[in-house]
Amino acid sequence: MENIIIVGAGLVGSLLSVYLARAGFKVSVYERNSDPRQINMQSGRSINITLSERGFKALDAVGAADVVRQLCIPVYGRIMHAQDGELTYQPYGNNKEAIYSIGREDLSKALISFAQKHENIEFSFNQKCIDIDLPTATLKLQNLKTGEITQVQADRIFAADGAHSPVRHKMQRLKRFNYSQEYLEQGYKEIIIPPGDDGSWVFDKNAIHIWPRDNFMLIGFPNLDKSFTLSLHLPYEGEISHDSTASGDAVRNLFETYFPDIWLLVEPNLTDYSHKPVEAMVTIKCFPWSYQDKVLLIGDSCHAIVPSYGQGANAGFENCQLLTKCIEQHPGDWQTAFREYETLRKPDMDVLADLCLEHFTVLRKMVGDPKFLERKKIERKLQQMNSEFASLYYNISFTCMSYSEALRIERIHQEMISQIAENNIKREVSV
Repeated sequence: MENIIIVGAGLVGSLLSVYLARAGFKVSVYERNSDPRQINMQSGRSINITLSERGFKALDAVGAADVVRQLCIPVYGRIMHAQDGELTYQPYGNNKEAIYSIGREDLSKALISFAQKHENIEFSFNQKCIDIDLPTATLKLQNLKTGEITQVQADRIFAADGAHSPVRHKMQRLKRFNYSQEYLEQGYKEIIIPPGDDGSWVFDKNAIHIWPRDNFMLIGFPNLDKSFTLSLHLPYEGEISHDSTASGDAVRNLFETYFPDIWLLVEPNLTDYSHKPVEAMVTIKCFPWSYQDKVLLIGDSCHAIVPSYGQGANAGFENCQLLTKCIEQHPGDWQTAFREYETLRKPDMDVLADLCLEHFTVLRKMVGDPKFLERKKIERKLQQMNSEFASLYYNISFTCMSYSEALRIERIHQEMISQIAENNIKREVSV
């Protein structure tokens, strides 16, 4: 039985361990952080993600989806909060389709517990990867509790160790390794709004709430404990920015001016706001993802994306499924399997990365715009008449169509919708 090492016990690393163990390999997972089931992980990173069709398909394939579904809240659309308090609802689908809000911590704990039930999977926490010898697939690890340094070797190493992957950093020194990273000029801080005095949600629990304000925004996600997680997205610098809201008075002024409908709920929950770090959002692209038949990058380590489309976990889970299929189609020929996987998946992940950047602009600037809403109405009517006219968002969230194909179809549809919208506006003006 071949020995596999996975670096990183995050969402992708945990699920990948299940796929590989089910395929007949012995899997050891090394994670630099402590076991999330024994600590509070809420350390500043986004603690809310959304799951959709393609993510659940990958979870279903290994029997993990039912466990995860119990931790989710269905979200059927988005509610836009205008500055004057007016609410506008926009459904995500046409037939009550939903995406699912879940706490990152809840999902991480569930996947690790699910994986540990398999006899061929072993987790080791507080083990930081400090170096890797690529040709021999040997890791150098440091125990962050004791300081002890050890070396472990495997037949293959899979690096699911995030956007700042130490394994990828070593691969970047190789010749002809392409790499790029781009940070957004915006970052976010989070504010937790507890349940109301009567123990209920303070907003509609089956919607994602958005306060779009052109160059900045507030977005809220429901949690199982009936709290809401708000993410305040601001530029790092400028007139309205994280720099300009460093003081309590400045935060108050920001909310009272631009988010007045929520200030009374936010104010009591700002005690640690000024001490929270601003979380960055980065897009990472690189290639190749593999080194010979020894090492493969997967997840954020090779294609980190900004979270605006809610597809990070879904794409990562889908990657685990596709990779395993490639391995099974080329038994024993790991180099061919790796090359086939990265060649198939790289174009789709590049498309998704670009779509996430575009969608971040849509959320901040467009979701409350009348022209945008008119186009969405047209999209829904077209899809109701003919399912082939499904929107880009629909195909990405509610099907398992490749990201590249979804974009190709969208470009065709948008030309048609633009013409219809233009005709509608002309008709309204003439009336």
